[in-house]
Amino acid sequence: MCTRTLLFAIIIVFLGASCKEVSKEKPLSQHIRESTDKGIKDWGNFPIGGAINVRKALKDRKLDSITVQNFNSITSTNDMKMYAIVKEDSIPDFTRVDSLVSYTKKNGMRLFGRALVWHYGLPKWISKTTEEKGAAWADTFLRKYIDTVVPRYKDDVVAWDVVNEAFDTKTGAYRKTFWYETFGKEYIEKAFRYAHAADPDAKLFYNDFGQEKYPEKLDSIIAMVYDFKNRGVPIRGIGLQMHLEMDTPEQAIADALKKSAATGLLVHISELDIIFNKHNDENDGGEQAITELTEEMKLAQAEKFKQVALLYRKHVPKAQRFGITFWDFNDRDTWIKPFFDLKEWPTNYDENLDPKPAYYGFIEGLVTKIEN
Repeated sequence: MCTRTLLFAIIIVFLGASCKEVSKEKPLSQHIRESTDKGIKDWGNFPIGGAINVRKALKDRKLDSITVQNFNSITSTNDMKMYAIVKEDSIPDFTRVDSLVSYTKKNGMRLFGRALVWHYGLPKWISKTTEEKGAAWADTFLRKYIDTVVPRYKDDVVAWDVVNEAFDTKTGAYRKTFWYETFGKEYIEKAFRYAHAADPDAKLFYNDFGQEKYPEKLDSIIAMVYDFKNRGVPIRGIGLQMHLEMDTPEQAIADALKKSAATGLLVHISELDIIFNKHNDENDGGEQAITELTEEMKLAQAEKFKQVALLYRKHVPKAQRFGITFWDFNDRDTWIKPFFDLKEWPTNYDENLDPKPAYYGFIEGLVTKIEN
């Protein structure tokens, strides 16, 4: 090869390498937006979940496509709750749950069971029958219910929220629910022991909201967890719902994650969304101060979602990351609007089921290098 030809070849190789370096220096946000063949689940190293109503997903082609592309873990919004399975009497109806199982199997998704015991999920006929027959009947019912539901799906459901929201909204006191009034705080332990007996391999979670908002509540939940561990109650994980507000301090989120991870249990951000307005955590308790969504607000929300992903990765060890689940995950179907009577935009998909900046911001949080 002549000297001129060799020099030309070297220049070509150098230019090619330079082009590759330019490509590598492409802004992360641009790289993510251009990777249209990937969903959120493809960027993370832990499960990414979505909460769905399986009937909507089956009927709505676009919603189904979003679900399949982005999530490898599924939680049912309502169809696995007690009031959906035993609506009017003790005869269970598993039609919807079976449909959900088929959906997740078809798409290779993990199924998370929710929730075995929840005061909002209690059919009225159970409390009425307990008034007539007493606490012994309620205990028998609870054991039978768990013994029926959990083994039926032991090959399909990897984990359960055993008890949901057992603590008062804003304090460390136990919530005065039907279950508490019937059994005292021992109902929580009963449910965990019954669930473990029904499926010893299932990962059993306690789930609640506001741990990042109400420190006293967080401390009471953590104290219960340590008590359970010391006495051999079979709890395997903590669910932090993380229904956040835009001004929720990142330090508060970090503290809730760190204290939960310090227990050694699995940690699940189980119902993530982020609102712009305020509420008092009660039904119809919204405070409508913001009525229009601006581009600036969208970008701020994207940054907040990014920070949640970063904080989870920073403060929860890899072995304890059960995953992050988005609740309803689109502004059209969000539970926030009807429950708090708010006009809101709390998710990473808009009302037309198109991705918002929040979608890309969260992915950035999954892949951005963590600074110690």
